[in-house]
Formats: sequence, structure tokens, C-alpha cells
Amino acid sequence: MDRYWLLTNTCYGTWLPGDRRGFVGRVLEHRAGESMNQRRVTHNQPETSCDADLPELNHASSALLKGPPIRLERPHAEIILGQFQETARFRQWRILALAIMCDHFHMVVGVLGDPEPGKILGDFKSWGTRALNRQFGKPPSSTWWTERGSKRKLPNETAIAQAVNYVLNKQPNPLVTWSPEPQH
Repeated sequence: MDRYWLLTNTCYGTWLPGDRRGFVGRVLEHRAGESMNQRRVTHNQPETSCDADLPELNHASSALLKGPPIRLERPHAEIILGQFQETARFRQWRILALAIMCDHFHMVVGVLGDPEPGKILGDFKSWGTRALNRQFGKPPSSTWWTERGSKRKLPNETAIAQAVNYVLNKQPNPLVTWSPEPQH
């Protein structure tokens, strides 16, 4: 594999901008002493704080939902696991770790070449959506996932090992975890 990524995506409506738990999204940055000088930024760097607890943004985001938040259960997670494995095999990618929780998933995946990370995540989500729709029907919002997701490049073996550990051992109440390697 040429590149490794830690991919994260939330289920539709479950982790909105402004959430008190923290979120990664575009927010206005106010520059000191420049009340009119604002720009949109995304705080998404490893080992740095993300934005959190912006109730007005959270309320506005909630009002825009097109259906109830999606909460996965174990049967959903099992369908997603199988489809993600199939997608990886077809694309000749290698999943090193996967955890699916009721409201999001994390995955460490290796890819050949250097495809755009949005394309990688998009392929997993689109094929996962097809499998979920076949089994459970289309949700009222017409989507299972939030629009984007977090895509963090893992630059070296240490980062890869830390990401695998995070995905497999640090997730609260996973519905499913999976790795090709036996875990101790």
C-alpha cells in the first residue's frame, strides 16, 4: 500500500455542527482587533482541539434536518462491515481496522497510489448506502451519512499503529470492530 488514511464519518443528523462533544466543520474565525475580518476555517489537525459547544449553530443545524437522525443497530453494522470489506477488495485497498458505532464509524485503510481521500471515503459510503437501502429501505432523509467526513493522512508506521489502536481499542460501545489481524 502506498498511503494510509484514518477515515471517520458520522450518521446523518447525529453529530451536528455546534455539538457540545466537539465537531469538525467550517466555522467563522474572528481575528483579534479586526471585527469585520472573518474567514471560515476547519480545525481538523491531529493533536489539536476541535470546535465545541456552539448551541446556536447546533440549533440552526438541527432545524435543517430532512429526517430524524440515523442510529445504527448491530444488523446495520454487520451489513456495513460486509460491504466495506467487499468495496476494499474490489478497489484493492486494505482495511487495517474498522469500528462501527451507533452514530459513526472509524476506519484505517491503505490504498494504492494517491487517490483523493474524499473519493476513498465516498466509495465506502456510497456502496454502504446501497447495501443498507437494499436491506432496510431508504431512510426519510434519503441518506445514511453526513455529507463529508474526516480524512486524516497517516504519514508513518507509528501513526498507522496509533490509529489502528484508536479504532479498535478506544471506541465506546462499538457495534462491530474488525481487523484482519488477531487482537490481543
